Amino acid sequence: MPTVAEIEQVLRGVMDPELGADVVELGMVKGIEFDPEGVVRISLALTIAGCPMRGQIEADVRRKLSGLPSVGAVEVTMGEMTAEERARLMATARYKAREKAPPTMLSPFTRVLAVGSGKGGVGKSTMAVNLALAISDLGFATGILDADIWGFSVPRMLGVGERLAANPERKIIPQRAHGIEVVSTGLLVSEEDKALMWRGLMLAKALEQFLHDVAWGKLDYLVVDLPPGTGDVQMALARLLPQAEMLVVTTPQLAARRVAARAADMARRSFMPVIGVIENMDGFTTDEGEVYALFGEGGGQELADGLGIPLIAQVPIDPRVVEGGDGGIPVVRAQPDSPAARAIAGAAKLVVELLPPSADETCTARIDRLFEGLQAAGG
Repeated sequence: MPTVAEIEQVLRGVMDPELGADVVELGMVKGIEFDPEGVVRISLALTIAGCPMRGQIEADVRRKLSGLPSVGAVEVTMGEMTAEERARLMATARYKAREKAPPTMLSPFTRVLAVGSGKGGVGKSTMAVNLALAISDLGFATGILDADIWGFSVPRMLGVGERLAANPERKIIPQRAHGIEVVSTGLLVSEEDKALMWRGLMLAKALEQFLHDVAWGKLDYLVVDLPPGTGDVQMALARLLPQAEMLVVTTPQLAARRVAARAADMARRSFMPVIGVIENMDGFTTDEGEVYALFGEGGGQELADGLGIPLIAQVPIDPRVVEGGDGGIPVVRAQPDSPAARAIAGAAKLVVELLPPSADETCTARIDRLFEGLQAAGG
């Protein structure tokens, strides 16, 4: 079973999106218990009983703790803070806002979806790019961070050629393509074919710069295209963005899904929840309707079942996916009625259901305004 310290570490990834602080720091966690049967019991105190963020906070706690090894079930009880506890919480929030800079340039409202795989060649970057566009098509402000520092391919897939520039505040301005914000090391180098011979520390520093020194807009979702494997960038992302959650891409092939399982294990060991699996290259359908399972069958479902998470989509092999990526117009925009585009669009809808956008109005913000009003009135 996980220790209390490990559970607290996971709960630090449950954020109050407006205050930019986690439930542990805000004093909302009142009790942590677990029994040998694998049941974890969490007691939370909300600012008010009717907090509009109640459902999101409870869902985030359940999802994040369910990803820990040996956790079979999560029970969450909700209480209400006392007046003194609420006062301390708001004092903490005001102190942070005044004295501490935000940890990254991302809005605390932004949902972060890290798209990873165990090995290269499974279409991870293609899925990340198309998924970001499909989420944007649902009406959400979306960005994509190409964290595959060595193997950047996002600029070509989105048809972005201009290099990144800085604003007067010396912050990097993201490029825009197809309605989404884009940042990649491919937009920093002078030639696409030039190799970046960077070691682990430089990779982590590059990711840190993309989060601290980029003037990201007010995004609902940021899709992060991770490099394949379980290396420095993945560990740095888990440290820099505790609210990040992972989507694993695999093919039906046994070798691919076994390696993908390692990527999921790395994420969970870094306290990053894994929300689902996308099976790419599911099969090829001829014009006559014959289906050929070129890479096997059922691998994505087996991986999802083994991890205890949903299978988000099964994306068929489609030459139009390659054409769209090479031509700078991804398939969800170039051929939205194609089977692959429809599967990715369905995946985007499920992702938004699993990770709904943070509410613009929180109970803590309402209480803060109430306190300020009472103080102004002499109450």
